[in-house]
Amino acid sequence: MNVPRFLALTALVIAATVSRLVPHPPNFVPVAAIALFGGTTFSDRRAALLVPLVAMALSDAALGFSVFTPFVYASFALITCLGFTLRDRGGVLRIGTASVVGAVLFYIVTNFGVWLAGTLYPKTLAGLTACYVLAIPFFWNTLASDLFYATLLFGVWWLAQRRWPVLSLRSEAARA
Repeated sequence: MNVPRFLALTALVIAATVSRLVPHPPNFVPVAAIALFGGTTFSDRRAALLVPLVAMALSDAALGFSVFTPFVYASFALITCLGFTLRDRGGVLRIGTASVVGAVLFYIVTNFGVWLAGTLYPKTLAGLTACYVLAIPFFWNTLASDLFYATLLFGVWWLAQRRWPVLSLRSEAARA
């Protein structure tokens, strides 16, 4: 394992996660971008899932857990798996597309959770539809934040690898 790479990735994930603790517009947080970034960049798939989830759990310990937390974490895990498909095939267009897909996944899974586990909507098809329709304004902030934070995370990581080649997977392969 490339220890400097792992530590740098972990630090970047934690730094992004800490941004959840500062005031921000509703749904403008790095959650899905962190999941996508983790899935794409950590060489060990377990670390790709665990490091971001642990970082989220730590920030949730400060912010509070809710009945909807399992749905947030499930969407997070799905988006991390989406990141697995980008390994060795990154690029701005693919990362941008995956960010949009991640925002949609988050919207679908978490709002299903709001309908299923919450008390705001009746447990009918009309209630589920209302839940999704009324969540549309929040989706735009989610999408904007996913694109913003994905650009930030992947951009910083790209620059860091150029500045410190030891962080690159190529340096790990060269040592093997």
